[in-house]
Amino acid sequence: MSNQNKEKNESDVTEELTRVNDNIWDIPTSHAYGMNVPGRLFLSEKLMGTIDKETVNQVANVAMLPGILDYSMAMPDVHLGYGFTIGGVAAFDEEEGVISPGGVGFDINCGVRLMKTNLLKEDATPHMKILTENLFKKIPSGVGSKGEFKVTDTELTEAFLHGSQWAVEAGYGIESDTKNCESYGFMEGGNPDTVGTKARKRGRPQFGTLGSGNHFLEIQYVDKIYDPVAAAAYGLEEGQVTVMIHCGSRGAGHQICTDHLQTLNQAVKKYKINVPDMQLACAPAKSKEAQDYFDAMKCGANYAWANRQIIMHWTREVFEQFYGKDTDALGMELLYDVAHNVAKYETHEVDGKKQDVYVHRKGATRAFPAGHPEVPQQYRDVGQPVLIPGSMGTPSFVLKGGPNSMSLSFGSACHGAGRLMGRGKAKGSMNGEAIQEELARQGITVRAEKASVIAEEAPSVYKNSDDVVDVVDSLGIAQKVARLIPIGVIKG
Repeated sequence: MSNQNKEKNESDVTEELTRVNDNIWDIPTSHAYGMNVPGRLFLSEKLMGTIDKETVNQVANVAMLPGILDYSMAMPDVHLGYGFTIGGVAAFDEEEGVISPGGVGFDINCGVRLMKTNLLKEDATPHMKILTENLFKKIPSGVGSKGEFKVTDTELTEAFLHGSQWAVEAGYGIESDTKNCESYGFMEGGNPDTVGTKARKRGRPQFGTLGSGNHFLEIQYVDKIYDPVAAAAYGLEEGQVTVMIHCGSRGAGHQICTDHLQTLNQAVKKYKINVPDMQLACAPAKSKEAQDYFDAMKCGANYAWANRQIIMHWTREVFEQFYGKDTDALGMELLYDVAHNVAKYETHEVDGKKQDVYVHRKGATRAFPAGHPEVPQQYRDVGQPVLIPGSMGTPSFVLKGGPNSMSLSFGSACHGAGRLMGRGKAKGSMNGEAIQEELARQGITVRAEKASVIAEEAPSVYKNSDDVVDVVDSLGIAQKVARLIPIGVIKG
């Protein structure tokens, strides 16, 4: 895009919005016929230049769905998605509202977990090539990748029902792992009968695999502490080595979404719901179609938690073998695990009254504040850990749920840096080998199956993670605790 066109695009977008403060912009209901609530963008003026009309229109489209409450929201990492934007948040009344797979996405419970160690940067950096290679060999990655862990139909059903808890009981982890997961590593009420045969077939061989796209396993170190009290509660200190795992429900989740979209496309007609875009296919929240999808989505979410649990277990094994110490001696404890693509049935305050709602978070992270009963007891005094991954060569962040998250965003924050350039364009314009060499000069070892994977995930195709995090921090949605710098990256 030329500078002239870019300036015109930014100007056009801004002209249609109402500026609330430095980091909040509203889309008035006059923007488009049929909007039930305004849209709300959590963006700094700098980040406003990263969005276009299509993205604004998607936020407005979601505002047209029945029973939506308060605002159709977009986080600072927002970009164009399927139906909902990626970075979109919307809450729906349980009586008048709907449930929509577009508000969750195909990669159900794509999420992040962060594991601590008691290693220091200097203990790891001299060995990064070997460690990265060993992890790459141990943990399959890439499109269609299959793991060494083959489950039976009975085991798959248990994973759909119990997520991380099933994986730990199967020997892939330790009991404390599940205590430090969102929803304790599984959503109750999953119904495997709502998961089709093809989804089961695709999911069975893919446990313990990263997959492709922006998924990764990253060895990092803590280079800055912003909040010493919260950092101490989370067990973080400067120079400490951490491991971040970012992946989701693989083919199982994708197929669950695909299968139920077919049903919900028909439900839109059955219930006479006017949607501006069929990618927003939905059904009344209490209908059989919506609840069947919700129960299947829970199975997909539980699969993802089990998947990350198994990957973490194998990561521990690689570190144990390399350093000649066990998990306890290495301090390889799970700090937290958060979902990015999920719908949750939660209680929130709406118009001064407690109300049960369906919160859709697509490319958005739950960010509950201090004192919330769903925050693990050991973190409850400071707030839920909020994990924000960077983009291969840029910092990741640990935040804490802020005091304004419940009132501003239904307890939701951003989920990452947010793409600026599509994968196809990145492949055509970026040189993966050159990027890998440049990152190596910066002290970051990157391992991927193909150079094209590195090209499509180059740091420059994403927004600046600092800029994104600064918005939610300044608004009190999620506040900075620590910054993590990558030193070893495995890409799908």
